[in-house]
Amino acid sequence: MKEYQPADIRNFAIVGHGSSGKTLLSEAMLACSGVISRLGSIADGNTVSDYHEDEQARQISIHSSLLHTEWNGKKFNIIDTPGYTDFISESLGALRVGDFALVVLDANQGVEIGTEQVWDYATEYNIPKIFVVNGLDKEYADFDNVLEQARTRFGKNVFPMKIPINSGPGFNKILDVLSSVIYTYKTDGSGQYEKEKAEGEWKERVDRLHEELIEYVAESDDSLLEKFFEEGLSEEEMRAGIHAAVQNQSFIPLFCSSAQTLIGVAGLMDFIAEFGSSPVDRAKVSALDASGSQVDVELSGKEPVLYIFKTLSEAHLGELSFFRVYSGTVTPGMDTYNSARKSSERIGQIYLLNGKEREGAKVLNSGDIGAAVKLKDTHTNDTLCSSKNPVALPPVIYPKPNIHASLKAKSKGEEEKIAIGLATLHEEDPTFIYEVDAELHQTVISGQGELHLQVISDRLKNRFKVEIELGKPKIPFRETIKGNGESKYRHKKQSGGAGQFAEVWMRIEPKNRGEGVEFTQSLVGQNVDRVFVPSVEKGVNAAVEEGIIAGYRVVDLKVDFYDGKQHPVDSKDVAFQIAGKHALRQAFKEAKPCLLEPIFHIEVIVPEECMGDVMGDISSRRGKILGMDSKGRFQVVKAEVPQAELHYYATTLRSITGGRGIHTEGFDHYAEMPHETEQKVIAESQVPEEE
Repeated sequence: MKEYQPADIRNFAIVGHGSSGKTLLSEAMLACSGVISRLGSIADGNTVSDYHEDEQARQISIHSSLLHTEWNGKKFNIIDTPGYTDFISESLGALRVGDFALVVLDANQGVEIGTEQVWDYATEYNIPKIFVVNGLDKEYADFDNVLEQARTRFGKNVFPMKIPINSGPGFNKILDVLSSVIYTYKTDGSGQYEKEKAEGEWKERVDRLHEELIEYVAESDDSLLEKFFEEGLSEEEMRAGIHAAVQNQSFIPLFCSSAQTLIGVAGLMDFIAEFGSSPVDRAKVSALDASGSQVDVELSGKEPVLYIFKTLSEAHLGELSFFRVYSGTVTPGMDTYNSARKSSERIGQIYLLNGKEREGAKVLNSGDIGAAVKLKDTHTNDTLCSSKNPVALPPVIYPKPNIHASLKAKSKGEEEKIAIGLATLHEEDPTFIYEVDAELHQTVISGQGELHLQVISDRLKNRFKVEIELGKPKIPFRETIKGNGESKYRHKKQSGGAGQFAEVWMRIEPKNRGEGVEFTQSLVGQNVDRVFVPSVEKGVNAAVEEGIIAGYRVVDLKVDFYDGKQHPVDSKDVAFQIAGKHALRQAFKEAKPCLLEPIFHIEVIVPEECMGDVMGDISSRRGKILGMDSKGRFQVVKAEVPQAELHYYATTLRSITGGRGIHTEGFDHYAEMPHETEQKVIAESQVPEEE
């Protein structure tokens, strides 16, 4: 493929809620531009984007796919992203390197939870948005309702650039607001059309919209606004101002299409080629230099600066790193510096991608997107640059996990393979997190949903050839006391040879939540040599770690070693350790012991009609509702729920909201457990008394 300059490149992410038609729209763009001769289908598993086995098996997008084509002399770098929130990291990476977001709305469903999410992320990255209402050939397609939803949620300046005339089965007519022309498409799926001037009611409607469009364009520029009020804008001036108006979102263009039949797709591509954002519109991006000071990376810079937005491991090719060039040029064999890892990195072969199809590239100019293979120590979120002028572009901040499972090998000896697999999968997908919990002796994997964990589990089994099983993670409960306790414990051992003797007198009292365990001594006289104080403290710490009533770590109490007895020959370190440990156990059981459980703060975003079911479910989980806020058509429920009640909550939430509810969660504090629940936990995990 030929070289392209920044002004002739269009980098954009196709984003939206699951099943809104993103993959088919990207497929349609490739078909319109002649990259493919016929449209693939999700059901047949033969689309360019969804080429991985797990995507074809589940008939959904799991990975973001990089595609490219040329249209009207402009290079389109298209990133088709998954719509399921389980794979939100893919959308985040794509939006991070896109110059605008193409947000797909389903003609039946309109604005959904996933739409809200990607809109917010695109806003956070300060890139323009363009809407396309897709699937207007479906039964019950309702363009006007979807347009109204978009305006209600995202602002009255959402503006229809194209209007469907006969939406529903047989849809083939579109009114173009910019040219006042009606396009009638052939129904053979060729994308070909005939044009005629709008007449009658359609002419009246398009004239009104045309006036609105001129106002929006004028508002994007003070000089244009002044001229608009004084003498009006010409058609040429209006067209010249559309690009700037899209950049500052004076208006948000909305298009209509049926990707399945190629209707409206070419018109959308025409607009993107003529008015869409290019890398020139973001010619400077902020970065940090080696000292941590903020600097600008400029599109016109000579030194190379690349950002890695996705890492993918391909069985037949190895690790593939997707990158965008923010400055300089990139050529095969070029030496760079990884500012995150503080290591050198040589760029090997570079490719342009259309799904699994790869085309070697001799050079990529600033603003372009490509992929490199087999980088030795470079991962998602890393910056590659010149060693003479190291900089780090800001990394993507990924959402916290909302679902967790324990992972266990089915057979011994596979722990190392599992560890390597988990590390590799985390590098590919930063929203997948794993932790080896030494306290509870378990490996916990965490992700963005049940499907996310299933996909990770399948990859681990298939790629690293290990047999694993997922289960419910143990909860890190805590033990503490509500009252004071006292004990006098004597340890005496005489069984031939050297004996053991120690007597420890101990007092304990509760401390405030979060203050931890404090060990003190208030010995007077010579009953106990002070050299044994550390021994008693070791014994106390051992009991604290092991737990006393249910095997969980002890917290928030003060321990005072105030007296005791010793033997001139048989008293030694180990004896006082044992005595200290048992003295604490004895005092603890007399001090009104209780269990604490971790409480999580959750925020649940749901459609208003699901509020009753969601709040009822939270209450059934011993949750406490803290408040509610509105967010467009959705409600945000804030609550506190015990961690023990949140196992696979994300799955339940999607079930009771028809897939339209999402939540975030995070640890907040520890609280005393209800007595019935406490007794159940103690019965399940009672630690035998140590002799």
